[in-house]
Amino acid sequence: MRNIFFPIRNLSLAALTFLGTSQFLNAQYTPVQLYKGKAGKTVKDTQESWPEKKKAPAGAPNVVWILLDDIGYGAISTFGGLINTPTLDSLANNGLRYTNFHTTAICAPTRAALLTGRNSHSAHMGLFPETAIGTPGYDAQIPFEKATIAEILKENGYNTFALGKWHITPLADLTPAGPFNRWPTGRGFEQFYGFPSRGSIDQWHPELWEGTHRQKDEQSGKHFNELIADRAISYVSGQKAGNPDKPFFLYLATGAGHAPHQVAKSWSDKYKGKFDGGWDEYREKVLANQIKLGVVPQNAKLPPRNPGVKEWNTLSADEQKLYARFMETYAGFLEYTDYEIGRFIRHLKNAGQLENTLVFVSVGDNGASKEGTFVGTVNNYGTGISEEVRLKKNLENIDLIGSEFSKVNYPLGWAAATNVPFRHWKQDANAEGGTHNPLIVFYPKGIKEKGGIRNQYGHVIDILPTTLELVNARIPENINGYKQDAVEGTSLAYSLNDAAAKDRHTVQYYEIHGSRAIYKDGWKAGSLHVKGQDFNEDKWELYNLKSDFNETTDLASEQPAKLKELRALFDSEATKYNVFPLKDGTQGYTLQTAYKDLDKVVLYPGQSTIVDVAGPFAIKKSFSLIADAELSGVETEGVLLSRGGFEGGLSFFVQNRKLNFVYAVGDGTRYSVTSENATLPAGKVQLRADVKYETDGTGSISLYVNGTKSGATKLEKTTGYIYLHEGVNVGFDDLTPVTDTYKVPFAFTGKIDRVTIDYSPAQEVGLK
Repeated sequence: MRNIFFPIRNLSLAALTFLGTSQFLNAQYTPVQLYKGKAGKTVKDTQESWPEKKKAPAGAPNVVWILLDDIGYGAISTFGGLINTPTLDSLANNGLRYTNFHTTAICAPTRAALLTGRNSHSAHMGLFPETAIGTPGYDAQIPFEKATIAEILKENGYNTFALGKWHITPLADLTPAGPFNRWPTGRGFEQFYGFPSRGSIDQWHPELWEGTHRQKDEQSGKHFNELIADRAISYVSGQKAGNPDKPFFLYLATGAGHAPHQVAKSWSDKYKGKFDGGWDEYREKVLANQIKLGVVPQNAKLPPRNPGVKEWNTLSADEQKLYARFMETYAGFLEYTDYEIGRFIRHLKNAGQLENTLVFVSVGDNGASKEGTFVGTVNNYGTGISEEVRLKKNLENIDLIGSEFSKVNYPLGWAAATNVPFRHWKQDANAEGGTHNPLIVFYPKGIKEKGGIRNQYGHVIDILPTTLELVNARIPENINGYKQDAVEGTSLAYSLNDAAAKDRHTVQYYEIHGSRAIYKDGWKAGSLHVKGQDFNEDKWELYNLKSDFNETTDLASEQPAKLKELRALFDSEATKYNVFPLKDGTQGYTLQTAYKDLDKVVLYPGQSTIVDVAGPFAIKKSFSLIADAELSGVETEGVLLSRGGFEGGLSFFVQNRKLNFVYAVGDGTRYSVTSENATLPAGKVQLRADVKYETDGTGSISLYVNGTKSGATKLEKTTGYIYLHEGVNVGFDDLTPVTDTYKVPFAFTGKIDRVTIDYSPAQEVGLK
């Protein structure tokens, strides 16, 4: 019944009886409030009655959730780190620092859990939309029975805004055709400005949507942080102008500090020389700061370096210079992010709203990233290259670090250092280094102590019920016609004004890529899964976090009974919350895009950008591009179709009276082919490029003008699914150019009727 639309006013009693009460309540319908007045034959005889609007209680606070990305416990000054974050310092010094707060160890699961108050697998987001498989824990279809905080607060009289990173819409829905019910504006947010797909964004050339519409690139040179701060201020200003008494909920999810680490040199230069002592010195300084602040126990000790991380003093001078530059850029990136958050917070203060605003800041959706390799990366150099080659290329490109033409991620030594005092890092759901993040809570009306420390155990699913309790909001039994499942988080409101309160969140499971853990009453068992290994062979460890908060002493051999108890509890929780079947990526999967089963796709000029990871080239198949166009004359030029940008992709274009095709692998390698005929004919033409993939990873490109072959080249290497920040466009290239032979947008000056993507039958090669 859920796909049938029944306006309530058109349903007879017989129809209601036929549907059944429970089925009717769960159908999608537009509720119409009963008219409570009296309609006479004339206005004089009529008693008016207006529908009641949802209204929050008088004086209800505004709510702001801020979620940062890929940040370890020991990065920012608010929790003892060496990166200055004065805005976050101020919020914490006038609010609370929660020192025992946890995320899921990776981004999309944390976001789904945060927004719904349910465990990530329970919300069907056990990993990413990109790796979805057809089981409840991993299909990336967040159920409508698990409403988001925006859906709930909207039902309680709030305006709702989302800005920045989303990354929890199923791939097949990320097309100009939708469906849009799992985009932000389909899950309770009245306004959205940011990027709905991917885990990262180019900070200098962001591909942005407002609502469900792609925003035209203005080549403004503004950083993504500035853009979302501007829009946050605009949303709130407009809302308060329109209805000053109505509270708002604003969710601000930055791209920082996820790679690429990009920021103006003026910010990274503030840290020049400050990390020359290296990551070993950093860890020692930060632990001392953390002890002084009281965000770690007084007897805390540093764990050993993570496996593979070298002692700083053993590195060459060139390595030390390079690695220090990486960290200077990351630090500048985070301080600048704090500055832009500060602009928004200052706006609330100047508008007289801050004192009546509840602010949560989760400093990271997981621990520091382990994706930067041991030598870091300035740009994508491809897979399969040695660390020696990567290091050499990094040194050659050191001056690009942080710039608009870099895709920077710092080396693992800094990831480990900024995770101090914990072991391991992002993706490691078994370890505190993957899941233990700082939480800041600011609420002048509700928190008596300024600058307090709270050590109660908490998890990202706790923020939703905490918010609802503090603002006195309730979850309706039905939202949008869907009967609501229970929230799985535990409100932390009990601890706001009671530092000694006993923990109420006492059991929590974790799982990412087969690495898993279970927490109960201060005890924790976990296993770091080795990719490809039988899950039954994984080694489990056991820790008493009450006496060993950063997991330095494994008690598995000493207390086998406790380990057995906890492993059984994990299996029970995993069964309850859809964690099974475990998967680590070796099982294979097919991207669930809208294009995966099509033989042909027809694109038209003027249509919206197609998100790359969900687009027609994401699955590797041989294809033909066929452009039916009209050349107005010999001077006609421009892009017929483009995918991606400087980081990789393809461009099919006319330039210098020739047909051209550029294929950029993504590691800096570009293959170009130009038509051999003297000049393209004027008038209506059919221009074609055939891209053929071979099973050995090579391929070829052939060009045709009106059916006549006009050029060809061999591809020594090819690419399929690469995580591009720029999508597919017809009639222009977007954001950054695929090739340096033109500047964006290089719009086509003739007329394009259509561009057809015709796939070779049964030619899927796989992910390479």
